[in-house]
Amino acid sequence: MKVPLVDLRASYLPIREALLAEFDEILMGMELFLGPNVRAFEEEFAAHCEAAHGVGVSSGTDALYAALHACGIGPGDEVIAPSLTYFATIEAIIRTGATPILVDVESENLTVDVDEVRAAVTPATRAIVPVHLYGHPADMDPILEIARDRGIRVIEDAAQAHGARYKGKRCGSLGDVGCFSFYFTKNLGAFGEAGFVTTSDPELAARVRRLRDHGRDSKHVHSVAGHNLRLDELQAAVLRLKLRRLEHGNERRRTVAALYRRFFAGQAVRLLKPRPDCEPVHHLFPLRLRQRDALTSYLAERGVDTGIHYKIPAHLQPALRTHPHRTGNLKVTEEACAQLLSIPIYPELHDDQIAHVAEQVLGFFADTGAGGERP
Repeated sequence: MKVPLVDLRASYLPIREALLAEFDEILMGMELFLGPNVRAFEEEFAAHCEAAHGVGVSSGTDALYAALHACGIGPGDEVIAPSLTYFATIEAIIRTGATPILVDVESENLTVDVDEVRAAVTPATRAIVPVHLYGHPADMDPILEIARDRGIRVIEDAAQAHGARYKGKRCGSLGDVGCFSFYFTKNLGAFGEAGFVTTSDPELAARVRRLRDHGRDSKHVHSVAGHNLRLDELQAAVLRLKLRRLEHGNERRRTVAALYRRFFAGQAVRLLKPRPDCEPVHHLFPLRLRQRDALTSYLAERGVDTGIHYKIPAHLQPALRTHPHRTGNLKVTEEACAQLLSIPIYPELHDDQIAHVAEQVLGFFADTGAGGERP
């Protein structure tokens, strides 16, 4: 049996007919520039996130950059973020000219360690970027407390957390700004590149709108030097159709995760532990084990695709050698990056495929004797 890490075609087929009709209508009307689908999707996804304002942009990376820029972050400022994240999180900070301060993560669910955040704050700290990694919300209340006491902005990296809840509240509505990616493998993915910024601050929303469209206030007036960060009308149409299926898809991901947990109970593999007061959306399902490379090869030979998220932590990336940054003790991050292996999880995954993946993982332990080694 072949089980891909993600099946993009399976997410397309249920909306194919409606999407092709929508594309034809858009292309016949040729309103391709911040058109009706972009405007409608901005309202719909902002409402889904329980945020007052939403701005569609060209990618998740651009969402982070635009949010940081709108918050006035620039050279001389420090921004705290976890080192265990996709490098785009840190890249967005670098683009503003600010200094990334990279901190460690909690050992149980690999979101940013609040104590490390608190210890990293200096008079130059202007923003904290908690990452809701793998669809698990970061521990936001103490982060918000740290920030509010010091006038620090909180910018959520919710690129992997579409629909996740922290203590009943949607990720993306907790900080000053929320940033989403609609990269095509995400829980809510475009068929190309797209991103989104949420906020309940009308002034921040206005700054992001201005920045994404060459700094324009009107057709002929550019009040600031901005960028071209606009969301494409065709991608907005894709996202509107897929948004209707997001909650169902997230619920199925939770079911898949629960099945995996049942299979792996008592085995020599560590799983993330969701906080009891949170509702994750399981963008990825990483295993943690010392024999990662051997398991990767074993599963590949048996038709199971896997991925590593992420092999090299941000603080060890060559790109940071030429940019000022600061790190502390990142023991948990470095250990996790040497152990993480993502197995397939997506709404279209069938129960027999889930069982096949789990049986092959368990077969690895049985065949190699690795099951005797506790993580």
